[in-house]
Amino acid sequence: MEARSWALRRQHGPPGVMWLALVSLLSCLLVPGQAKIYSRCELVEVLQDFGLEGYRGYSLADWVCLAYFASGFDASDVEYEPDGSSNNGIFHINSRKWCKKFDKKGPNLCHVYCTDLLNPNLKDSVICAMKISQDTQGLSNWETWRQNCQGQDLSDWVNGCDDF
Repeated sequence: MEARSWALRRQHGPPGVMWLALVSLLSCLLVPGQAKIYSRCELVEVLQDFGLEGYRGYSLADWVCLAYFASGFDASDVEYEPDGSSNNGIFHINSRKWCKKFDKKGPNLCHVYCTDLLNPNLKDSVICAMKISQDTQGLSNWETWRQNCQGQDLSDWVNGCDDF
């Protein structure tokens, strides 16, 4: 009886290995995609392709400056606020008003889940940022833009990115 029990255990491997394999597989499935940190010129090109140059009177440099000071060009960046809201994606779009968290109710004026704003293709982030900029405050909706970009010479943000 003892030999048979040992043979069955050997056939499936040690119990810890099976558990480790299962946990590893599940962790791969739970990762929401690859993180993407853009280079400055790469972001210039992407935002240009989305038509942000001159959108609502803002230069491409305004948008790039905002993205840098909001997230460091990290499309998957999330910052949590003391009130329980979160700032999501490359433009740090806040869940209080603009996107929906799975566990919270709120206005969701961009009609997206906050996790959609973490996608490296930036489509949902750009569309939502464009909607926010249509508000009477424009890019001033972002405190980080007001503090770091507004009224500054922003030409360095796009200089040298001539291939767009």
